[in-house]
Amino acid sequence: MAAPLAPSGFQFAIDRGGTFTDVFARCPGGRVRVLKLLSEDPAYRDAPTEGIRRILQELGVPLPRDQPLDGSQIQWIRMGTTVATNALLQRRGERTALAVTRGFRHLLHIGTQARPHLFDLEVAMPDMLYEEVIEVDERIVPEQPDCCSGVTLLVQKPLDLERLRGDLEGLLNRGFRSLAVLLLHSYAWPEHEEQVAALALDLGFSQVSLSSGVARMARAVPRGLTACVDAYLSPGVRSYLHSFCQGFRDGLQGVRVLFMRSDGGLTPMARFRGSQAILSGPAAGVVGYARTTFDPRDGTPVIGFDMGGTSTDVSRFAGALEHVFEASTAGVSIQAPQLDINTVAAGGGSRLFFRSGLYVVGPESAGAHPGPACYRKGGPLTVTDANLVLGRLLPEYFPRIFGPGEDQPLCRDSAVAAFRHLAATIGDFRSATGDSAVPDVSPEPPSVEEVALGFIRVANEAMCRPIRALTQARGHDASRHILACFGGAGGQHACAIARTLRMARVCVHRHSGLLSALGLALADVVHEEQEPCALPYGPGAFPRLEQRLRELERRCRDALRGQGFADEQIVTEPFLHMRYDGTDGALMVSARGHPARPDTCQAGDFLGAFTERYRQEFGFALPGRAVLVDDLRVRGTGSTEPVAPEPLGPRGDVTQCYFEGGYQDTPVYLLEDLGSDHVLPGPAIIIDTNSTIVVEPGCVATMTPLGDINIAVGEGPAQTLGTELDPVQLSIFSHRFMSIAEQMGRTLQRTAISTNIKERLDFSCALFGPDGGLVSNAPHIPVHLGAMQEAVQFQIRELGPELREGDVILSNHPRAGGSHLPDLTVITPVFWPGQPRPVFFVASRGHHADVGGSTPGSMPPHSQSLRQEGAVFVSFKLVTKGQFQEQAVTEALLAPGAVPGCSGTRNLRDNLADLRAQVAANQKGIGLVRELIGHCGLEAVQAYMGYVQDNAEVAVRDTLRAVAARWGSLLQAEDSMDDGTPIRLRVELDPKEGSAVFDFGGTGPEVLGNCNAPRAITLSALIYCLRCLVGHDIPLNQGCLAPVQVLIPPGSILDPSPEAAVVGGNVLTSQRLVDVVLRAFGVCAASQGCMNNVTFGSDRGGYYETVAGGAGAGPHWEGRSGVHTHMTNTRITDPEILELRWVWGQDWLRAGSGGAGQCRGGDGVIRELQFRRGAELAVLSERRATRPYGMAGGLPGAPGLNLLLRRDGRVINVGGKGQVSVEPGVTPKPQKPQK
Repeated sequence: MAAPLAPSGFQFAIDRGGTFTDVFARCPGGRVRVLKLLSEDPAYRDAPTEGIRRILQELGVPLPRDQPLDGSQIQWIRMGTTVATNALLQRRGERTALAVTRGFRHLLHIGTQARPHLFDLEVAMPDMLYEEVIEVDERIVPEQPDCCSGVTLLVQKPLDLERLRGDLEGLLNRGFRSLAVLLLHSYAWPEHEEQVAALALDLGFSQVSLSSGVARMARAVPRGLTACVDAYLSPGVRSYLHSFCQGFRDGLQGVRVLFMRSDGGLTPMARFRGSQAILSGPAAGVVGYARTTFDPRDGTPVIGFDMGGTSTDVSRFAGALEHVFEASTAGVSIQAPQLDINTVAAGGGSRLFFRSGLYVVGPESAGAHPGPACYRKGGPLTVTDANLVLGRLLPEYFPRIFGPGEDQPLCRDSAVAAFRHLAATIGDFRSATGDSAVPDVSPEPPSVEEVALGFIRVANEAMCRPIRALTQARGHDASRHILACFGGAGGQHACAIARTLRMARVCVHRHSGLLSALGLALADVVHEEQEPCALPYGPGAFPRLEQRLRELERRCRDALRGQGFADEQIVTEPFLHMRYDGTDGALMVSARGHPARPDTCQAGDFLGAFTERYRQEFGFALPGRAVLVDDLRVRGTGSTEPVAPEPLGPRGDVTQCYFEGGYQDTPVYLLEDLGSDHVLPGPAIIIDTNSTIVVEPGCVATMTPLGDINIAVGEGPAQTLGTELDPVQLSIFSHRFMSIAEQMGRTLQRTAISTNIKERLDFSCALFGPDGGLVSNAPHIPVHLGAMQEAVQFQIRELGPELREGDVILSNHPRAGGSHLPDLTVITPVFWPGQPRPVFFVASRGHHADVGGSTPGSMPPHSQSLRQEGAVFVSFKLVTKGQFQEQAVTEALLAPGAVPGCSGTRNLRDNLADLRAQVAANQKGIGLVRELIGHCGLEAVQAYMGYVQDNAEVAVRDTLRAVAARWGSLLQAEDSMDDGTPIRLRVELDPKEGSAVFDFGGTGPEVLGNCNAPRAITLSALIYCLRCLVGHDIPLNQGCLAPVQVLIPPGSILDPSPEAAVVGGNVLTSQRLVDVVLRAFGVCAASQGCMNNVTFGSDRGGYYETVAGGAGAGPHWEGRSGVHTHMTNTRITDPEILELRWVWGQDWLRAGSGGAGQCRGGDGVIRELQFRRGAELAVLSERRATRPYGMAGGLPGAPGLNLLLRRDGRVINVGGKGQVSVEPGVTPKPQKPQK
């Protein structure tokens, strides 16, 4: 390729970050200048303008800061900015109001109803971006449910503009000038939103953001949140752009000013809006490494590793930018094209802790103030301090900007002193536990360097987890990637991370410290057009699809031509947003690599591309099932000329740097002194003005002709991992075990087909030891936490020597450790050569929407025996000798049809698909366990399995000692179910041993209904409560229960007979158990105490959901309203999706239902559904007779209520547990309890 022509004017690419602003400039003649300056400095008004001023001033003409710059010499400016991101994080956007369809004023507050942190009793969620809500009288509804040939919408209620006018004028009078608009189904019918916008702008609003304008895709919640983000941020973005232009004499007239969007494309300044700006800076970094590291000739994919001060971003590039269309930033879900960037809270500023024998890195950060200990401002120990102590950061190469006066160098002595204190703490812990919970540990305190290196190794493992999620969890081999390192802190960790992931090569661009700015210079200008579709993919739809794609392409080309691009510079690519009928897992698919054939759409073979992508993402395809097209999208790019790299034309300082084995002489090189003939064997340190790169022993760095650094990663010194306890390895194994469970969960989610697992996330995955004891459980659904351990241990007792490699067990019976029948548990033994018995077990539990029984959804409210609740599996071999037993399991799933009044499963196809997905998830776990054993050895892995369990025990014992010291050694509590059955608890604490006896003596007997809870449910509730009491992350395993003795009276509601009905025990009694335990410990008031189960359906299939309520208040916090609590955290189906399939629905908070007190309890939810066709409806709920208790004088919350609104006007109370046949137009109206 010919070198690009030298520019005729200055070209500036500027990344304005939160701390620093990076400038990459090409001057007339082709000379490249780079510059880094503080984003905020009293010496200048705006950092990008200051950077431009400094470079222009190099021409020799003084340019005073107080005068506007002459922009006539500037050809273009490209910018990425964190202005919008910072405003969102700090909640400093424009005062915003929300206009929403009447009846949905609390829709965005409730959101998905899931809480962000599973074990935080104080449910802390970000504030909503809007301050006020007005409801708009209008309603658009789909004409009929289950339509797959396109959506016909009906105007059920016309838009009332006159009433709206008064509401909008009221907002203006109260000072609002920014408005977000969310009207249901506006993605397909935007006219009502457009009329609202016209009226609002006419009345004087300066910013109106329409949900149909920011995201033309179904799902009201993320679309509405995106509109709020846009309304909240766009005025600030617009103000900044205006201010930036004012820094130039002519307001930058005639200069092409482009901004980076979150999707990796540039857009003109006039079209840049808040909702596109969230990932502006990180997106530029992805483009930077994609354009400079990826080589299309060999196609080796690249992992981007961007380590900053508070977090690390990882991403993947394999020839095309990878996008997601819904992601969360600062707690806000945004539905817009964004680059797929995974973030982990581990950066240079991440704090270091030693907790109960475990090395912990983050997620807390020291921030810029006070910063790390070495910043001389009294800050805590951080990863940066560890690198400094180890000699991997050299203070003499850093500016003197630290200390109270910001005029001193980094202070190694402060970091050493803090590490010395921490090392003594670790030594004290070892001495205290050397002969008890953690055996065989030397009482000698570790050295400062050993502790610092240990934390570095733990931090590296934490940063490997998101990389594994991008690669292994999606079917890619991490070792077959290049690691592209950039960001200020990444160079100190890149070699170690690559070695851990078995990557052979690290690439560090010579401008790695400002790669985002370089990416801006290399990026393309992008314009996209999108519209909804709702057509089946097939020959009958091809003419319509082709016509609309041509129209969208025309719009893209016209827009790019208007920005000065010639036709030969413009490339367009069509996409279809496709999914299988009956699923929610839509994929945005390009036909790239799948050319058109006579029997396909003219734009390409989208079905072939979709099938290939679906199989890659989810592990299987669904031949014969209809494929639907939800949306059409065309992405147009205007290509710009590349930036010409400049070829480069040692100095031998030596320092002492600490690695495995001790200090080593480590040469120090300045990057600017190195040429293409230099080969630097590790250890070595390479320093440039913006970053420090550590070449570890066993690695070799080579300078390229362009000045970049290629590092060949060696295997490093051979290490034998013994079975004796090393606290650092304990922390690393804790990460690895949890990573196995997490990747199993990701595999299950992506390979499952049902809404329950794929969308509502009602599943859990876990790893178990050879005795069936829980090792790690990814925290998905709390009610599954301890229950699966009972299931695995039952199979070991039941099958024992009969288990063979290639066998997979299916179980759901309560006596076999099951919770209730819809929760199907799939268990697979893990074998290792030379071992006759399994060395580990993996298991996955998923809630199936229907397994037969007396009602659709398999949650009958009035069941009195187990066989009325669906198919039963005790020790069923789902896979034998590697063969999936489809016929046998089909017969078992249909068997409940032989029970009078019952049916077999009503959705066999999804049952089988989800069971295969669970088998695949287990297989992923087996592969990861075997990989770990192959790397570390079986004895070591099993030894650390035991140590991780011991560590959880230590953490719980510490908590129980603290509780005993505060509350005494005897705690008691009692509550009752709605039928009066008491649940009594007496807790006897041993403050010396840190142990407890949980005695449920006096609890009521087994009940005739279905609120009986198998023993496994009680254990799950206890593990959940103990983890909440600990207050920080600990391994979730059987060690949590080691200090605890649990006494449950046989024959009680908590230990019923084998054939007792139990479907309500899992979802109702489990919540009451948590209420009783937390009441005994006195930590918070009761939450809603129920999961509010609603099922409806027919022979054609069923729908199941759990509905949120309110969270209990604590001594220093208000209870959150409209959120799932305690033993569940499943999501709720978006109202637009629900209305397309079954019912019309709406939700709002039940004002005042939370109990009054100094800290109020959270309010419950009113959920109203209007049926559009006949169905069987079942409601299974609690707290309809009893009220959620208050604590410390706080008042109880209101009880719930389930109402049925008949077409003739009658209002009927169906009770807490009711079943009824409903007709079109009938409305059930559950009102959820709260505290």
